[in-house]
Amino acid sequence: MSLDVTQVLLSAQSADGAIRKHAEESLKQFQEQNLPGFLLSLSSELANEEKPEESRRLAGLILKNALDAKEQHRKNELFQRWLALDAGAKAQIKGLLLQTLTSPVASARSTASQVIAKVAGIEIPQKQWPELIASLLSNIHQVQPNVKQATLETLGYLCEEVSPDAVDQDQVNKILTAVVQGMNASEANSDVRLAATRALYNALGFAQVNFSNDMERDYIMRVVCEATQSPEVKIRQAAFECLVAISSTYYDKLAAYMQDIFNITAKAVRGDEESVALQAIEFWSSICDEEIDILDEYSSEFTADSDVPCFYFIKQALPALVPMLLETLLKQEEDQDLDEGAWNLAMAGGTCLGLVARTVGDDIVPLVMPFVEENITKSEWRQREAATYAFGSILEGPSADKLAPLVNIALNFMLSALMKDPSNHVKDTTAWTLGRIFEFLHGSALETAPIITAENCQQILTVLLHSMKDVPNVAEKACGALYFLAQGYVDAGSASPLSPFFQDIVQNLLMVTHREDAGESRLRTAAYETLNEVVRCSTEETAPIVMQLVPVIMMELHQTLEAEKLSTDEREKRSELQGLLCGCLQVIIQKLGGMESTKYSFLQYADQMMDLFLRVFACRNATVHEEAMLAIGALAYAAGPNFAKYMTQFYQYLEMGLQNFEEYQVCAITVGVVGDLCRALEDKILPFCDGIMTQLLKDLSSNQLHRSVKPPIFSCFGDIALAIGENFEKYLIYAMPMLQSAADLSAHTTATDDEMLDYTNQLRNGILEAYSGILQGFKSSPKTQLLMPYAPHILQFLDALYNGKDMDDTVMKTAIGVLGDLADTLGVHAGPLINQSASSKAFLEECLASDDPLVKESADWASIAITRAVSG
Repeated sequence: MSLDVTQVLLSAQSADGAIRKHAEESLKQFQEQNLPGFLLSLSSELANEEKPEESRRLAGLILKNALDAKEQHRKNELFQRWLALDAGAKAQIKGLLLQTLTSPVASARSTASQVIAKVAGIEIPQKQWPELIASLLSNIHQVQPNVKQATLETLGYLCEEVSPDAVDQDQVNKILTAVVQGMNASEANSDVRLAATRALYNALGFAQVNFSNDMERDYIMRVVCEATQSPEVKIRQAAFECLVAISSTYYDKLAAYMQDIFNITAKAVRGDEESVALQAIEFWSSICDEEIDILDEYSSEFTADSDVPCFYFIKQALPALVPMLLETLLKQEEDQDLDEGAWNLAMAGGTCLGLVARTVGDDIVPLVMPFVEENITKSEWRQREAATYAFGSILEGPSADKLAPLVNIALNFMLSALMKDPSNHVKDTTAWTLGRIFEFLHGSALETAPIITAENCQQILTVLLHSMKDVPNVAEKACGALYFLAQGYVDAGSASPLSPFFQDIVQNLLMVTHREDAGESRLRTAAYETLNEVVRCSTEETAPIVMQLVPVIMMELHQTLEAEKLSTDEREKRSELQGLLCGCLQVIIQKLGGMESTKYSFLQYADQMMDLFLRVFACRNATVHEEAMLAIGALAYAAGPNFAKYMTQFYQYLEMGLQNFEEYQVCAITVGVVGDLCRALEDKILPFCDGIMTQLLKDLSSNQLHRSVKPPIFSCFGDIALAIGENFEKYLIYAMPMLQSAADLSAHTTATDDEMLDYTNQLRNGILEAYSGILQGFKSSPKTQLLMPYAPHILQFLDALYNGKDMDDTVMKTAIGVLGDLADTLGVHAGPLINQSASSKAFLEECLASDDPLVKESADWASIAITRAVSG
């Protein structure tokens, strides 16, 4: 196919939509008809010095996208497609890519670097392209700096794409040597030095062996620390980024360097460009994160201090670190409260101070309070705001005993500042600090005397409601403070101090949602979130006021559905509002539908509500669908069997949700709602089960659906079986093999990291919940014998879980429950199987001795069922 690739690539970037579309179609056609020729043309374009920079750059970008994608299933397809290409074509493409690294055009070199790394990511794990790393390393000795720079950039990307275990240690050593030499102060070319420093950042995961060797580690650390002193700001920033990465990857190797690192970070924080200073603060935040995790993990009373792998770097640095961070708080920007994405020195310093407080607890208080007391009454707004921010930052971490006396003194001062301070900055931070006081030092779990009393509650509310009329950023923080104030009374029973002011609070929050400027600073969202929390924490006494809220919110939702001819921007705003209103109705449904005193009168609104939700589904928007789906789940739960009358109309939307692979959160929530419907409708869901089961089985066999949706789908089988009992018979031949293969897979997964282990346990729990629901659904049915063929496999699964020793408590509880269900449903037929099972007895004994009351309770019940089955 003859195609002037250069011209088509230039046309694909044309300002004229029609030309652009035609060019894109030509490229697509070329790719589909002759993939090797297509990739070869693109790599020739990228390597050709006579071609325009624009066409070369786009050629490289299309090449990169032909090798990689965000979605895992698409990525696998592209990997396989590349591996299947003719070896000669691949060799030619790779040769052209390597040649491009010597191009004088920077954008061509950089694009080639990325594409080489993508190819390496596919081939090196397959033991292909073994000569790549050696050929890159030979470039390092080239005289031209641009070749060196491009090669180092390629090595950096390569380390990002390839996992460390795919490269042997000898090559790792050579890569690190090349990279660290490129970072050395003796390297005259700053582009080379920058590329090397960025490459080290990606290569740190490969350096485990090197960091365990004192000499090599000293050398790497010295070069990184020297690079933080480079005259080039970008190199200094990249070097500090390396230090941040080292602090989390090699925390346990840092002790010898901490004094030097403190000195260079302090110098950067006090005098360097903001981009560098921010990374220097990030180093200390990262050390805090490490120490918080270690201390959390080893917090049990059984651990001797000597066993805790914590070096207490923060505790040792406190006397110097805290003053340095307090100084940063005075470097605020004038408009930082108005920009949601703002991040500057003062904010980074305050965030780090908060992490330090969580790391060292009470020790931080005496170091911060003098700064607060000295600055809180100064005439300059920066000093008052910094003092308030410092105080707010240390409220999580220290004990309530240490903080309560200070907060008691500060509270009146803060309330007065929120009303009267002339500076919006100060008011914004004051409202945020009040929110932190209510979040961490208020609530039934605290041992200390309450900070909020019947006496000051009214004053607090008066100030917060008044501040909700302030400028949007202050009003939003005032809503946040009220949110935590309400949350602290969630267990107050009937005697919530907020009850007398409930009507006022609700009316004020509704007024905020109607403000002209409620779109700024997330104000409208904050007001609805707070309203939801106030409703959630309300008592029976205020239920009539919540009831009055129902028609109000329904009317608002109705109005959003009436709007016509909206611009894209207006449509987006409408969707956001619909999502907030559906979320609000969900909370109201749960509240009023969950109280006997209000349930009956509340359900008179169910028809109108359902009608509104169905109309919301007609507006295509994923976020709104999630919220409406959750609200319908709550309504089904409240309405019980009476919900059946809505099913015919609702079913099409339920099916749509289950088919929504792209927006997998919608799919996951819909699966949850199927569970709600099963519990509400019981056997009245039967007419819809064929459709639902077909869709769930399709979801499970799809490789496009996000893996997180699969565990809840298995649980959902259990919900359906519980609801329809022996009618589940016709689905057994489809559901059971799926459960069996997933069970085998999940029992024999060795999790490589915490995330994988969490997922594996969620999957196991979903499978066990399915077995449990199916076994209970068939209990006392004449058809229980149908389950006998599956019993040996279920017992093998439980054995494998027990022997794997990596279940969490939730899985353990569900697993021992399934053993009980098996004995309970199959009775004497299960007895011999349980007796033969390798570990049932040991597993039961372990659960009976568990510290977890839920595991023990489940085991007690299982023990009785098993005894009956075995002795029967």
